[in-house]
Amino acid sequence: MTRSTWKCFTPALALAALASCGASEHATNQIKGERTVENATLTKLSLTSDAFRDGAPLPTQYTCDGANQSPALAWGEPPQGTKSFALVIDDPDAPSGTFRHWGVYDIPASARSIAAGQRIGTEVTNDFGKPGYGGPCPPKGHGPHHYHLKLFALDVDRLGLAANAKITDVETAANQHVLGKAELVGTYERK
Repeated sequence: MTRSTWKCFTPALALAALASCGASEHATNQIKGERTVENATLTKLSLTSDAFRDGAPLPTQYTCDGANQSPALAWGEPPQGTKSFALVIDDPDAPSGTFRHWGVYDIPASARSIAAGQRIGTEVTNDFGKPGYGGPCPPKGHGPHHYHLKLFALDVDRLGLAANAKITDVETAANQHVLGKAELVGTYERK
């Protein structure tokens, strides 16, 4: 090929190389089960509780030392296209790795709150081996644990999980359909 022929092909080759980089990343995301979001950012939602502030201790009634009742939660307006919500609570400070306390999905898109102790949506088995909410119950003397309450606004009406789904299944499926997310952290320590 002549030098002038190469000049004609160089821009086309550069574009093909760039396109293949994007395709490779898309393929990698699909293999990992991640959702591809083009030209969009994840909407940050607000999640609050009248029982505790973000980063503050959870009152005893929401733990295994009290009524073991789920705390009241409220959130703001979700992003457009939200068709349902999912919620998970986990404790990454647990001695044997992250311990999951509550997983619920198929919460109606019209919901903006969950009352204390309220059952809503479809609950899955927690790491205590029981369905529904299992309050914080860290080992005595282990120091404060951090409980991450994560709310997901989803682009599907139903996640379609199996009857024996676990909290990790809820979070994995939610991350594939997430439009917006909120997080609230509470702490608890047993001395």
